[in-house]
Amino acid sequence: MSGAAVAAAAEKRRREKEEEMTRYTNSEVEGGWEFKILRSNTGAFGKPVVLRRVCDEEARAGWTLVEKFDNERLRFKRPVSARAGDSALPFDAYRSQYGIGTGAFVALILGAMFAAIFVVVALVNAAR
Repeated sequence: MSGAAVAAAAEKRRREKEEEMTRYTNSEVEGGWEFKILRSNTGAFGKPVVLRRVCDEEARAGWTLVEKFDNERLRFKRPVSARAGDSALPFDAYRSQYGIGTGAFVALILGAMFAAIFVVVALVNAAR
């Protein structure tokens, strides 16, 4: 299985797990609330300073932290009426990614792997 297929399968499992973890009551769904999950590819939410900063930013858009799943995922909710102020925000109120995006993160990891392979090959050739 290719690296891309493995990553896609892992992402699918993660999303399915999130679906299981985020059951909403009828009153939440029908009560004028909307929800989102904010993700960090680097586990940034494990740092209290970052977590506080993110929650403060999201609060500007009306979002309230409901649950911290782990250091990579936070769940927020807000009243639908908060949408009215979205155009005045300096960020996307519906952002679902914090920090480096998935594509850039994968590129960074692949680049580091290729650099490491290059160094190993260069050292092996130099030792001959």
